[in-house]
Amino acid sequence: MSPTTPQRPSRPPTAPARERFVLDDAHVGDIKGAFGTISQADRDARRTVRQRLLALLAIVGPGLIVMVGDNDAGGVATYAQAGQNYGTSLLWVLLLLVPVLIVNQEMVVRLGAVTGVGHAKLINERFGRFWGWFSVGDLFILNFLTIVTEFIGVSLALGYFGVSKYLAVPIAAVALMAITATGSFRAWERSMFVFVFLNFLVVPLVILAHPHLGQIAEHFIVPGIRGGANSTSVLLIIGMVGTTVAPWQLFFQQSNIIDKRITPRWINYERVDTYVGAVVVVIGGAAIIAVAAFAFAHTRYFGGFANAGATATALSHTLGTVAGDLFAIVLLNASLIGAGALTLSTSYAFGDVFGTKASLHRSVKDAKSFYAGFGLLIVLAAAIVLIPGAPLGVITLAVQALAGVLLPSASVFLLLLCNDREVLGPWSNPAWLNVIAAIIVGVLILLSLILMATTLFPAIDVTTVALIGGGVFAFGGLGFGAVVLRAHRLGRDVAVIGEGEGLIPKEEWTMPSSVLLSRPTWSTGKRAAMLTLRSYLVVSIVLLIVKAVQLGGG
Repeated sequence: MSPTTPQRPSRPPTAPARERFVLDDAHVGDIKGAFGTISQADRDARRTVRQRLLALLAIVGPGLIVMVGDNDAGGVATYAQAGQNYGTSLLWVLLLLVPVLIVNQEMVVRLGAVTGVGHAKLINERFGRFWGWFSVGDLFILNFLTIVTEFIGVSLALGYFGVSKYLAVPIAAVALMAITATGSFRAWERSMFVFVFLNFLVVPLVILAHPHLGQIAEHFIVPGIRGGANSTSVLLIIGMVGTTVAPWQLFFQQSNIIDKRITPRWINYERVDTYVGAVVVVIGGAAIIAVAAFAFAHTRYFGGFANAGATATALSHTLGTVAGDLFAIVLLNASLIGAGALTLSTSYAFGDVFGTKASLHRSVKDAKSFYAGFGLLIVLAAAIVLIPGAPLGVITLAVQALAGVLLPSASVFLLLLCNDREVLGPWSNPAWLNVIAAIIVGVLILLSLILMATTLFPAIDVTTVALIGGGVFAFGGLGFGAVVLRAHRLGRDVAVIGEGEGLIPKEEWTMPSSVLLSRPTWSTGKRAAMLTLRSYLVVSIVLLIVKAVQLGGG
């Protein structure tokens, strides 16, 4: 080579991947999914369609389970109410929820695979002990009350078949504990997939309803509300959003990804799992709406929704016994998978915060507190449903309002964590995703404010609340966007943390354990925003407790 020939600058050597940080050593090892296994030492490239499909089959699970689990007893009831009272005119709401689900849960996918730490632990370490304990405390209360509604769904579903709730609820509780306490992640996931597959019983149910596909397609695309917008219809739309986008989903999928031992190398496969789950859950919701809409059109049942159990009985009268039976089975299935996923998300979060063993790979003997917490939640929730005269209606109302109150904090923390370069490094949010996510978070906050206000004060005008909330959202959104953009810019030039002489490849980059030893520096604006959020939550929860006590007292 001539002395004058320019030489290419040498590339820094690639550093070996550091060991992934986890709180439980059971989270390290082979991926043992319901439909396949991937060795921890596997570094082979998937070049053919068959190889990629086999890898996807091993990875698939957390995304589908969390999405189908969100079509729980409350979801079935809400969708049935939409169809029975408004026909197919509200189908467009479900279509709009697809990007919301995908954006939120995709961020969770990256957090779980890259950090090896559950959502509650990250909040605790990055935002302080108050928010860590608050996140677990509110998750426990919300999940517990929601689990109660799942057992209400069990009692309604089996009550349709003439089974007493005093027999149905205990059997369901025992079955859930037996499925979870096997000490095998693979066995648990296979059991969950039974519920996922049973969710498709809505397909023959739709066929029995003889739907008009043209009408369905039109109402998916063209927004509208049968009978016009009013406080009742707007609140139902908010309820559809609330039953589809819930705080527990963030905690469950992040921890379940960690428990399944999914690392950054497999993020794209888990993204596919999540995307498919988002589509499946929306199709399931749309199917229930269509069944109720076409089965009850031009009948005395149209516009008269009472509860999911009554809907099953009405379907048996309009479409025949088979249709009623199928709807009751769908309701039962939704209640069981919802209760199982919700309870597990709570147990995961407690294990995160208290540092105890929390893994489905462990036996009951090896993780006593993890399974004890799961069993205690199930038993207490089931017991409340069995109490004669228990205010089940008040509980259902409180669950919807509490979900609306807590959704803003969960969404804000999710977005801030995904812009934390110490946590996600090269996996942090790109600017375009922050724009989309910030808009989604803003809309969810606005909807949660409307839901909370109208739940606590039923006589309030929804349009007025929406206009005022929209103005506050526009003003606050500018400030929040500035905080997120500033955090992104500050982290943009931070080098990816490496070991040795080189940089760690993106697919091997994981959060270093040292990130849990220091908290990020908070600006004055960020402190003010978090103080505002804290004040909102405290006042809202106090008002909600007062209202619940008033309703409970008749």
